[in-house]
Amino acid sequence: MATQVTVAELAGLDATTEPAVFLNLIERLVAEVRALEEELGRARDEINRLKGEQGRPRGQQKKAPRLDRSSERERREASKTWHKEAKLPAITIDRHETCTLDPATLPADAQLKDHVAVTVQDLVLRTDNVRFHCERWEAASTGQTYQAPLPAAYDGEFGPGLKALALTLAYSGNMGQAQIRRLCTSVGVHVSAGYLAGLLTCTTDFAPEAQAVGQAGLACDGYAHLDVTPTRVAGVEQQCHVLGNTAFVYYHTDLFRDRQAALRTLQLGAPSTFQLNAAAWDFLALGSTLAASTRAVLATVPADRVFTQTAWYAWLDEALPWLGPKQRQRLADAAAVGAYHAQTAVPLVDTLVCDDAPTFKGLTDDLQLCWVHEGRHYKKLTPVVSAHQTLLDEFLTAFWAYYRRLRAYQRAPTTALATALRAGFDDLFSRQTGYADLDERSAKTRAKRHALLRVLEKPYLPLHNNPAELAARRRVRKRDASFGARSPAGIHAWDVFHTLIGTAQVLGVNVLHYFQDRFARASLLPSLADLIRQRGTAPAALPAAA
Repeated sequence: MATQVTVAELAGLDATTEPAVFLNLIERLVAEVRALEEELGRARDEINRLKGEQGRPRGQQKKAPRLDRSSERERREASKTWHKEAKLPAITIDRHETCTLDPATLPADAQLKDHVAVTVQDLVLRTDNVRFHCERWEAASTGQTYQAPLPAAYDGEFGPGLKALALTLAYSGNMGQAQIRRLCTSVGVHVSAGYLAGLLTCTTDFAPEAQAVGQAGLACDGYAHLDVTPTRVAGVEQQCHVLGNTAFVYYHTDLFRDRQAALRTLQLGAPSTFQLNAAAWDFLALGSTLAASTRAVLATVPADRVFTQTAWYAWLDEALPWLGPKQRQRLADAAAVGAYHAQTAVPLVDTLVCDDAPTFKGLTDDLQLCWVHEGRHYKKLTPVVSAHQTLLDEFLTAFWAYYRRLRAYQRAPTTALATALRAGFDDLFSRQTGYADLDERSAKTRAKRHALLRVLEKPYLPLHNNPAELAARRRVRKRDASFGARSPAGIHAWDVFHTLIGTAQVLGVNVLHYFQDRFARASLLPSLADLIRQRGTAPAALPAAA
């Protein structure tokens, strides 16, 4: 972000000043004016509010134009002309009917030539209400009555088809509970709102499989995506963390979006623990130097001692009472990282694929930053000088051309090509264009060189975090439709069923059939965790290079 223009800078301008200085000054002045306009509007609204008046109507509030910061068109490679896919081969035929003509309506010499196949798709939604007549036997010797049980598929007064459809509509179709009940009533099913609410929040049979999905998925690919999106629970904003890779998607809602919340997600929702081991000291080495007195106290803690959250903060209060809030947080983060790397309950993530938020740094041994997020920083630049806009357009063209070279490298990686790509990175992000904001932004990208180019040693790593962002949209759509869960049990159900639905989609499993199979106790479909394990583990990396 451009700094404010000072009086001294303006006084130093004269006829000998380079034109580029004036152009960059214009950009900074325009940015200042825009910021001041927004601040002035907010101040006026606050003054009116304090006077007991209303602020500006929403329609009169000046808003910045909505800019398209998507990079999908630029990052995608040119492909062949799109053609509509044939759908007939994928259609399952349920029944056949023959359409005939009345011979009396045809010419006398008409003869049957052949048949023309016409396929029509339809859906039948009707009740399948069953009245079971269960035998009851009575034994005089025991004085007891024995009743024949219902078939395994039936538990309670509603069958597996209705239960599976309700879950699919709620969590895959984002239909509200009232609308689901209205649909059921319209076809003759009498279901109460209370029963439906209980069905949509009951995770007894599904929570273990969601945890198994996370366990199996973390053992695949050697990396994991991670992203966060807000979620309201009983009117309080919490954070939905989305974890996944090519084998699974896992949702975990937490009160926070800090490092410890991310670590709890990597451990599939397990409570935070703390351990001052080698991994914790490595994390501390990434920041500022600790005071000698603090290091001396920390060195007295055995590396294998594991603290619960309550015990950890109690120990900090007793052993290091002089620490400020930031130092306490840093030590807690380091100890949480240490405990994560020491635990064996879940597979460790080797490489995290994410954006450049500070929250994600230092959690895993390696980090691959998202190129789409990096490109978005350049999209946010809004030059007013036409020459600067031209420079930005040319730079973005080169940016996405380099991105496509990385994509090509993933398909056929070689050491020589990796060396050339490293040199190309240095050349692209070391250019001085004369547009100050662009050059400043480019320098920030250059500082992330190592994390942006991990793909050169691990070609299997994705170049962007889009899978996690797309998975997060599932929560956003549910949030928009339902406004938020009303209880902890409700948000737990959101996490469990979004995990199962997201993973089923990744694996190509029909989620309606999956739910119906589970409710019917048929076990004809394998568990999602078994399907994940069939995909194998992580591929090997290439040798490291300078």
